Amino acid sequence: MSTAVTASAVLKKTPFHQFHLDHGGQMVEYAGFSMPIRYGSIIEEHKACRTSGGFFDVSHMGRIRFSGRHARRFLDKVCTRQIFGMTKGMCRYSLVCNERGGCRDDVLVYCFEEDEYLMVCNASNRAKLLVHFAEQTGDLVFRLEDETEKTAMAALQGPKVMDVVSQLSREIPALKRYRFTEKNLMVVKMVVSRTGYTGEDGVEVILGAMTAKLALSLFMKDKGEAGSVITPIGLGARDSLRLEAGMPLYGHEIDEDTDPLSAGLGFAVKLEKGADDDRVGRFIGQDALQKLAAAGPTQTLVGLQLDGRRSARQGMKVLQATAATGDREVGVVTSGCLSPTLDYPIAMAYVPVALGAVGTELMIDLGSSKAAAKVVKMPFYSALR
Repeated sequence: MSTAVTASAVLKKTPFHQFHLDHGGQMVEYAGFSMPIRYGSIIEEHKACRTSGGFFDVSHMGRIRFSGRHARRFLDKVCTRQIFGMTKGMCRYSLVCNERGGCRDDVLVYCFEEDEYLMVCNASNRAKLLVHFAEQTGDLVFRLEDETEKTAMAALQGPKVMDVVSQLSREIPALKRYRFTEKNLMVVKMVVSRTGYTGEDGVEVILGAMTAKLALSLFMKDKGEAGSVITPIGLGARDSLRLEAGMPLYGHEIDEDTDPLSAGLGFAVKLEKGADDDRVGRFIGQDALQKLAAAGPTQTLVGLQLDGRRSARQGMKVLQATAATGDREVGVVTSGCLSPTLDYPIAMAYVPVALGAVGTELMIDLGSSKAAAKVVKMPFYSALR
């Protein structure tokens, strides 16, 4: 996370920017955008999402539309998950990999029609993906349109969110997980999906940038005032919420040098893609991931529960005590925090596969001290289990 925005910084602003300022958002630079890291207390914002509802501005995330004759074939080429067979209204989590099987990004693909899809990607990877897609087009015929700056995107997450949404629409609360619908509420046209990044129930909404302010008046009638059902939540609590939910963050758990199998994302990789149907084809990185799967990954992403109150941070060493050589380095922390919900420190880390079993005793080198840690099942928390 970057430091506070300076007056001279040239940053993009989301359609909800004025809302953030009006509600005391502490703005920081994030992936080239001016974004709120918090409005007040990060812990209180975290708890508001867990107990009631939160509004998250995620307009900085990329939104890329693919349409035309070969749109589906192209997405099957660049995505690890199979796109062929998706039907209208389905969302599918996938990875975009490099030839080595490393993660260029993790994405959500929305199917509007057999020849029309929308991809939501991480803000920091949008420009990189656009270059990659241009390089991989070949003789495939389709249209690619980057809709990020002409649209807005918000997430509404929490146990009371659907009560609010049900007052506006009967259809949306009836959606299954990873499904979406297109709605017209008053004069606002929007895409509403039953997805999220917090471990709570809720929706993500994509709409035109010019109607973002009106949409706020529909979903947040009390405008996030004290005691409101849905309150604004910044990047700080978004990070602790996703960590409790055991969800990877690009640049932490996954990157160009990390494969999805080691990251526990094998469910989003169809290793035999194209083997049974030549209409599908193979995806970029499939050869490398098939070889890795055959040999077996050497490392695995695990959840850790730490003793004490100090949090582990990205880059800290994971240690194992041995009688012969003392404490030896066996892994590295990717994310960590003092869990506001569980009230103890949690972390995710990569360790050798042999040390990945639940209950394995390890330690974290905190710098001036060491903390005992044990491998625990992920997610650390989920209201959706």
